[in-house]
Amino acid sequence: MSLAKIQSIPYGKEVIKIKNISLAFGGVKALTDVSFEVKKGEVFAIIGPNGAGKSSMLNVINGFYKPTSGQINFAGEDRKEMIPEFAAKSGIARTFQNIALFKGMSTLDNLMTGRLLKQKQNFLMQALYFGPVQKEEAYHRDKVERVIDFLDLQAIRRTPVGSLPYGLQKRVELGRALAMEPEILLLDEPMAGMNVEEKQDMSRFVLTANDEFKTTIVLIEHDMSVVMDISDRIVVLDYGKKIGEGKPSEILKNKAVIDAYLGVAD
Repeated sequence: MSLAKIQSIPYGKEVIKIKNISLAFGGVKALTDVSFEVKKGEVFAIIGPNGAGKSSMLNVINGFYKPTSGQINFAGEDRKEMIPEFAAKSGIARTFQNIALFKGMSTLDNLMTGRLLKQKQNFLMQALYFGPVQKEEAYHRDKVERVIDFLDLQAIRRTPVGSLPYGLQKRVELGRALAMEPEILLLDEPMAGMNVEEKQDMSRFVLTANDEFKTTIVLIEHDMSVVMDISDRIVVLDYGKKIGEGKPSEILKNKAVIDAYLGVAD
């Protein structure tokens, strides 16, 4: 599947359809008969208690887990499973609940790894480093510098990420994903462990990426004030089953969601 096919899908139309997905590890059921749709250009949130199957669902979408049953329709094509390399090449980028950066490398170098799939020169040409390789590296570095400017990372561009505060590491990980120029960005608890100011900054970056870059966002987040503020639609999981789906205003009034997760009604 080419990026062009995904890019040709009109905004507001389904780009991912999860069809009756179940996932089990031995006798443990992580997901049971879950279905929902993600529309191009929206911010779509997956919420639920700990252990509800949220991260497992993201892992199914980008191919880290193979579902026990069900199908994924991606850009109009039905697939029994995704493959990580196919997902990445098709425009799906991912951040993780536990930060997965190269701690000894600088912010700039970590972001450059997000361009690897877009590099066309082979290893030998890269080793010789002349002509086309230099031109290609300059092109990719320019793309990364734009992400650095977008995320206000100029002051730490040469700093090893392992020495950065947690909130900045989260931002660098978002930057690496954005450096891939994804059509769909999967964010697994991008604001976990952040203070109020850091959450406000991250929310702004997510919304701006969605608006300016036209990136479809699928995120997991436990801070309900953030979810309700930035999401267009929400699906709610509990013990691997879907118990609610709709706009934030609808989720806040859903009795099953209130009983299982939110705890209080308006």
